[in-house]
Amino acid sequence: MLSCWSTMTMITFSLSTTSSRNHTDQLALLAFKSQISQDPLQVLNSWNTSLHFCQWQGVTCGRRHQRVVKLVLKSRGLAGSLSPYIGNLSFLHTIDLDNNSFRGEIPSSEVLGRLFRLRAFVLDNNSFTGELPSNFSRNLDSLGLSGNKLSGTFPKQLCALQKLITLQLRRNNLTGENMLSSKLPPSIYNLSSLWTLGLTMNQIVDRLPSDIGRTFLPNLRELFIGGNHFFGPLPSSLFNISTLEVLELSRNGFTGKVPDNMGNMQKLRVLSFSRNNQLGSSGRADDLKFLSSINSTVLRVIQASYTSNIPQDIGKLNNLQVLSLRNNNLSGRIPFSINNLARLLGLELHHNNFEGVIPNTSNLQSLLELDLSGNKLNATLEQVFGQTSHGLLYAYLADNSFTGSLPVEVGNFEYVVDMDVSNNYLEGEIPNTLGKCLSLQQLSLMGNSFRGSIPPSFSSLQGLKFLDLSQNNCSGEIPMFLQNLSSSLEYLNLQPKAFFKMQVPSQYLGTTSFVEASLSFNFQHARSSSKSASETSNLFGTKSGTDETQKTSLYDHYERVSFLELHRATDGFSPANSIGTGHFGSVFKAIIREGTEPVAVKVLNMIDHKASKSFMAECEALRNVRHRNLIKILTACSTVDFQGNDFKALIFKFMPNGSLEKWLHPVRTDDERYLTENLSLSRRLNIAIDVASALDYLHNQCETPIVHCDLKPSNILLDEDMVAHVGDFGLAKFLQRKNTNSGTTDTTNSFSPRGTIGYIPPEYGVGVKPSTQGDMYSYGVLLLEMFTGRRPTNEEFEDGPDLHRFARLPCVKR
Repeated sequence: MLSCWSTMTMITFSLSTTSSRNHTDQLALLAFKSQISQDPLQVLNSWNTSLHFCQWQGVTCGRRHQRVVKLVLKSRGLAGSLSPYIGNLSFLHTIDLDNNSFRGEIPSSEVLGRLFRLRAFVLDNNSFTGELPSNFSRNLDSLGLSGNKLSGTFPKQLCALQKLITLQLRRNNLTGENMLSSKLPPSIYNLSSLWTLGLTMNQIVDRLPSDIGRTFLPNLRELFIGGNHFFGPLPSSLFNISTLEVLELSRNGFTGKVPDNMGNMQKLRVLSFSRNNQLGSSGRADDLKFLSSINSTVLRVIQASYTSNIPQDIGKLNNLQVLSLRNNNLSGRIPFSINNLARLLGLELHHNNFEGVIPNTSNLQSLLELDLSGNKLNATLEQVFGQTSHGLLYAYLADNSFTGSLPVEVGNFEYVVDMDVSNNYLEGEIPNTLGKCLSLQQLSLMGNSFRGSIPPSFSSLQGLKFLDLSQNNCSGEIPMFLQNLSSSLEYLNLQPKAFFKMQVPSQYLGTTSFVEASLSFNFQHARSSSKSASETSNLFGTKSGTDETQKTSLYDHYERVSFLELHRATDGFSPANSIGTGHFGSVFKAIIREGTEPVAVKVLNMIDHKASKSFMAECEALRNVRHRNLIKILTACSTVDFQGNDFKALIFKFMPNGSLEKWLHPVRTDDERYLTENLSLSRRLNIAIDVASALDYLHNQCETPIVHCDLKPSNILLDEDMVAHVGDFGLAKFLQRKNTNSGTTDTTNSFSPRGTIGYIPPEYGVGVKPSTQGDMYSYGVLLLEMFTGRRPTNEEFEDGPDLHRFARLPCVKR
C-alpha cells in the first residue's frame, strides 16, 4: 500500500509540475501579446483563455510535453516591442517574426542565453535598434536580422556558432552610429558549416581573403555582400567554391578583371557584379570573357556592369532566366545568340550604346519583360512585335531610333501591362488593334510623329491608368469614351507639338475624376456656357495667387514611374532606405533613374483602409497648389505590386536636411549632424515665418481654402538651405467659403477627428469640423515647441501644467 501511495504521489507531482511549466509558457505568450500595439489582421484574437495556448495562431507545441517549440508570425503586420518573457519559453527552438514592424531593442543576451534549444532566430525586416545580440545557443543554425536598424560592431561570439548555416545581417546601415563598420573579424570565414552569408547594405570596408575558396567557407551556397565598400580584385579562389549558388557582389569597389575560372561553379543560379565601376572597365574585347567559362546548367540571373561587347557565347546559357546588363557602356550589336535563351523571363539591356537591328527573338516564348530603352537601335518595330512572345508583360523600347509604324501585331499582346515606345521616329496612325491589349495599364507613345485620331478601340482599355500621346501630330476631337475611363485613368497627356484644334466635351469641364496626377492638356478649347473661365482654368492646372507664374505638370521630371522602378530604387523598400513614417505609410530615399537627383518616395500602407483616401486627398491637394514653402510633388504611382496587391506611392522632391522634428528632438539613432548642430534663434524664426507663409497661402490665396489638419514638426521638411516646406497632406480638407463672419467652414455633414494628439485643437475631439482656426491652433503649439524645446505630449505635462502654461512660467521655474 505504501508503495502504491508513493507511486501515486510521484504521478501527481509530475502532472502538477508539467501543468506549472505549461502555465509558464502561457504567461510568456500573453506577455508577448501585451507588447503588441498593432494587429491589423487580428491574428492574436485567438490568444485567449477559451483556447489552449497550443491552439493559438502562430504557436506550435511539442507532442510529448505540450510546451511551445515554435513561434511563427511572419508578415502579419504586427507592431510593438519584443517581450523579454520569450526567455521563459525554454523549449523554444524556432522564432520567426520576419516582415513585421517590431521596434525597440532585441531582448538582452541574458534572456537569449536561456533559450538553449534555440535553432532558428529570424527577425528580418523589422525596425529593431540597439546592438547586435551575441549570446545565442550553440545549437543555432539560422540567424536572420536583416532589414533592421541595428548598430555596433560584428560580435565575435557569432563566429563560435559552429552549427550556423544561415547568417543574414543585411541592410542594417543607416547613418551615424547605426552601421556595421570597418573590417569583418577574420574568424567569420572559419564558419565551415555556413551555407548563407548575407551582409548586404552595411558599411564594411575590407578585402576578400585571397584564399577564400581554398581554405574558408567550403560549404557556402549563398554569398550576399553587395552595397558595402569591399575593394581590390576578386580572388580567383572565390570561384573554386563549387557549392556556390548565389554570388551577389554589386555596389562595391572591386577592381580589375573577373577571373575566367567560373566553370568551377556548376551550381551557380544568380550572379551579380553590377555597380562596381572599376571592375572589368579596361575596354578590352575580352572583359566579358568570363561568361564564356560558365558551365553551370542552372544559371538563372546575371547582373553585371562592364565596358565591352556581349560575347556570342552568351547563347549557351540555356537555363538563363534574367539577363540584366543595364546602365553600362556596352556597345556593338546585341548578339543573335540571345535567341537561344529559350527560358529567358527578363532581358534588361537599357541605357547602353547598342546599335543596329534587334536579333530574332522568336524563340523567347517565356519572355515577360523586354527593356531595350536608351540605346541606339534603329530597326523597325515589326521586328520586335512580330517575333516576341505574346505573353510579354512589360515592353520598354523608348529613347532609341526605331522607325516605321507601330505594327498591327501589337494587338496580339493581350497580357501586356506597360508599353513605352516614346522618343523614337515612329509615324503613321495609332493602330486600332491596341484596344485588344485589355491588361494595359500604362501606355506612352509620346515624342514620335503619330497622326490621326485616338482609336475608338481605346474604349476597351478599362484598366488604363497612364496615357501619354503628347508631342505627336494627332488631330481630331477628344473622344467621349475617355470620360468612361475616368475611374481608372490617373494621368492623361495630349499635349501636341502644335495646338490641337478641337473642342473639349462639356463632360470634362468641372470633372474631378483625374485627381491623382496632373492633366497636361494644351489646346484651344471652347468655353462652356455653364462654366466660368476660372473653373475651366482650374481644371487644366492654372492657378492664381501662387508665387510661380505657371503651374507645371506633376510629371515634369518623372513622366512615368512604375512599381518595378520604385522597387529597384529602394532596394525592395528596404528599411535601410527608410527616412520616415507617417499616419498611412513609410517614406524612402531613392534615386529612380541614373543621373537624377534623389527623391522621397512615400509608400502607402494599403492594409489600412484609410490609406487610399489619404492618397486621394494628398493628390487632390497638391495638384492644385504651388508655393515655395510647400513640399513639391513630382509624380504619383498607382498600380499593383508583384503579388497583385494594390500599390500607391507619391514621389516628392527630397529634403536633405530632414524634418524639423529631428532638429528639435535629436536621438542617438539619427544622423549625427542633428546632435552636433543646433538650430539658432534666427533659423527657428525663419522656419516659423516659412510655415506661416505656407498656411497663409493655403487658407487665403487658394480658390478653395485648404486646411492641413496635421501640422507638427515631423511634417515640416527642410531643404539644403534650411528653408521649411510643409508636407504630408494625407489628412488635408478642402473648405468652401460662406458669406458669414465666422470665416471658412466645412460644408460636409460628417467628420471624424483628424490630426495628432497634442497638436489638434481640443474641439476636434468632440466633433467640431476642421477649420483654418484649427490649423492656427496647431501652428501655435508648433511655435511653443520650437522655442521651448518641449513636445506638447511630454511626460512632465501629464500631471503638471500643459505646454501653454509652461511657456508662461518664468525661466527660473522651468
